[in-house]
Amino acid sequence: MAILSDYVEPEQNQQAPASPSSSFRRERRTEEKKREEEKKRLRVPNKDNGLDMENYSWAQTLQEVTITVRVPAGTKSRDVVCEMKKKSAKVGLKGQPSILEGELFETIKVDDSLWNLADQKTLSVHLTKCDRMNWWKSLFKGGPEIDIQKAEPEPSKLSDLDPETRSTVEKMMFDQRRKQLGLPTSKEIENEGLMKQFMAQHPNYGNKNPKMSLSNVRMT
Repeated sequence: MAILSDYVEPEQNQQAPASPSSSFRRERRTEEKKREEEKKRLRVPNKDNGLDMENYSWAQTLQEVTITVRVPAGTKSRDVVCEMKKKSAKVGLKGQPSILEGELFETIKVDDSLWNLADQKTLSVHLTKCDRMNWWKSLFKGGPEIDIQKAEPEPSKLSDLDPETRSTVEKMMFDQRRKQLGLPTSKEIENEGLMKQFMAQHPNYGNKNPKMSLSNVRMT
């Protein structure tokens, strides 16, 4: 015989799923926390959107990466060792340990890359990026990373870019300013818009129909 005090209505054992708006806010807080933790370990880029290291420095534009290495005065071109591959680079002097070597952060166009020795004391290596729409976070994978939100393309060069690249750069600059002001980025604005659209189409989500979930609802 069932005891009345042991009986629990099924509705009391079921928890309505969190509303999409609360889930979005929770995911946004998680993302913001991750970004804050990442910022703590990122370095501020030098004036040329790269980093100054102990034995060399590197700089970048959206089109190329330039590595500058100080070598002993009187160095000849024949003394230089510079190996550039699609995914790696090695720079140094013959008979000595490499000054820098490793797997590049992104791929390069080897045929369009080159190096030159100026005044027999400054070695410059110019690497042409395959992807000309994104900043490199570091020169080599696993190396010190910069905060690309603080990278600044040269305004005078924007007019020289093709329409697609220019649109991407302008979007990056917009998102950079929004983050600095603590405002939603273009992607976050888009997500909020989609969420409002979803709520308008499904006003009963999470209330009268607890079995409904985002996974089985198609946005139109």
